[in-house]
Amino acid sequence: MDAKQAEKRIKELREQLEYHARKYYDEDKPEISDFEYDMLMVELRNLEKDFPQFQTKDSLSQKVGGHVKEGFQKVTHEVPLQSLQDVFSFDEVVEFIERMQEKAQENNIEEVNYVVETKIDGLSAALEYKNGKFVRGATRGNGTVGEDVTENLKTVKTIPMELKDKIDITVRGEVFISKEDFEKMNQEREENEEELFANARNAAAGSLRQLDSKITAQRPLDIYIFNVQKVEGKEFNSHYEELEYLEKLGFNVNPVRIYCKTQQDIEKAIQKIGEDRENLSFGIDGAVVKIDDLKFREILGSTAKTPRWAVAYKYPPEKKETKLKDIVCQVGRTGVITPMAILEPVKVAGSTISKTTLHNEDFIKEKELKIGDTVVIQKAGDVIPEIVEVKKDKRTGNEINFEMPKVCPVCGALAVREEGEAAIRCTGIECPAKLFRNLVHFVSREAMNIDGLGENIIQQLLDNGLIENIADIYTLKLEDIASLKKNGQKFAQNLVDSINASKQNDLYRLITALGIRHVGAKASKLLAKKYKSMDKLMEAPVEELSEIKDIGEVMAKSIEEFFDQEQTRDLIEKLKQAGVNMNYQEQEGEDNRFEGKTFVLTGSLEKYTRGEASNIIEKLGGKTSGTVSKKTDYVLAGEEAGSKLTKAQSLGVTIITEAEFEKMIQ
Repeated sequence: MDAKQAEKRIKELREQLEYHARKYYDEDKPEISDFEYDMLMVELRNLEKDFPQFQTKDSLSQKVGGHVKEGFQKVTHEVPLQSLQDVFSFDEVVEFIERMQEKAQENNIEEVNYVVETKIDGLSAALEYKNGKFVRGATRGNGTVGEDVTENLKTVKTIPMELKDKIDITVRGEVFISKEDFEKMNQEREENEEELFANARNAAAGSLRQLDSKITAQRPLDIYIFNVQKVEGKEFNSHYEELEYLEKLGFNVNPVRIYCKTQQDIEKAIQKIGEDRENLSFGIDGAVVKIDDLKFREILGSTAKTPRWAVAYKYPPEKKETKLKDIVCQVGRTGVITPMAILEPVKVAGSTISKTTLHNEDFIKEKELKIGDTVVIQKAGDVIPEIVEVKKDKRTGNEINFEMPKVCPVCGALAVREEGEAAIRCTGIECPAKLFRNLVHFVSREAMNIDGLGENIIQQLLDNGLIENIADIYTLKLEDIASLKKNGQKFAQNLVDSINASKQNDLYRLITALGIRHVGAKASKLLAKKYKSMDKLMEAPVEELSEIKDIGEVMAKSIEEFFDQEQTRDLIEKLKQAGVNMNYQEQEGEDNRFEGKTFVLTGSLEKYTRGEASNIIEKLGGKTSGTVSKKTDYVLAGEEAGSKLTKAQSLGVTIITEAEFEKMIQ
């Protein structure tokens, strides 16, 4: 490679690494594996070494990859939180040891000892204590400046708020989520059809960097402390001694630390950690080899990015070949149909893999997967199994192409994939796989508003076989409900009253409750007002629906497909039989003073919630929007109004106060 080619490739690598570092450190949404990122970094380092004229200080090979997230206060680290030099073979570890021995001889140091520790796969943080009390915590950020996440760290149960000694100390640790807790989190997210966390590290990082500490408190974060950054009134000679002292103070210290005197000791320690990694309760992405003598560390010093007295040995990801025996489809609680690979069982990274998600139709096409293929399995982040490669050279000609189903495999309703979406969804409202979520939505406040029928009670009704579809809500008996709670007679009576009251709801609430894709409360009100009855709405042609203002083609098609379903018509007939209102309720002297007017709400109001103010506007014929544009008629601005108010001023949109709004609605 000549200098011109090298310069071009270095530029390409820096752009790729900057992009992937942003995805990993700042957005907590990596698109490539750690190993793939590491290999790009190794290539960059080697090229910069061979062509030093192209090396610059802003290259990611010379600095830590993270940035401070907007919304957090910045914290300047008194002692930088550096990253480690990665090595990928034991030969490189030997080179490090030989380098350390040479430096020791130059400085008349007779004995060099090491500590080998697990490199915990999490998010680095510094904890600061004054007089033994926790006063501040920050993320690593770019190593020099991090994010103040004190309130979030206070929710981590293993961080002591007060130490056993009244000492001023700053320590460094790794915030992580255990393997078991991570699997539970992703299982729950899969059931709710939320995006899965790529790995435990990103789940931990995303949890710690929440702007709302209440969200962080709901996540199962843990921490292991592995270094003293700064301490006053106490001196240590060795790193191992530091770790023992940290335990006495009450810290949760990295449990895997092996004291080593020789190269053979270090090799055995790395091998042992590699063999035991599957039995550890937390994820690791390597083993760290550190000089134990703290004075020797001072002599060795650091580069701008890494200390010279440590390296991180990175274990290669384990891959195995197996057969793709079949592809089956599962239906989640919100109706998303997900293809699942059924594999010949194979042991990868310590656990037996017999199935894995194939995500969606696009993933199968991208990998060109066929039933019967030989595939390569890898555990992403050592947790989630995934198919990374198809061995096309091993095909026999007996492999079978796979197509996503056109109907739901559970209930037989139409399965649709909408433009711009990767997911295929079941459209059946009575689908057993979707029943829980459909029930929760049906009874919710913005829909049929059945007070007392929360998620817990719905689950109990399902578990006890008291309801099997939405219409069964209206056949519930007082004694059935009372049996769910100790002394539940009063609760049961209140719930029965609420269920009966919901039968008289206006038509728009029932339309909202049906959960037609893309149709919310606003559109439901438009439809109820236009068609006056459920029967007329059910027969409305798509061309007519699409001409209604604020409905459009996508929503119109969704409405037509929904009412064409046999399940939909069956449910509506059952609801009719139960006495649920199917007609628009004309309001006497209906007031449409805001007809054709669009409002945007910003800031906090004194007398109303935003929801209450929106309801008032809509009842008076107006509509609300979340964004300010030239088409906006009024911006209702409360206290601490932000960027929407500024934009309204720049566009010349009429701005009204809460007092002015009250005059308008009198």
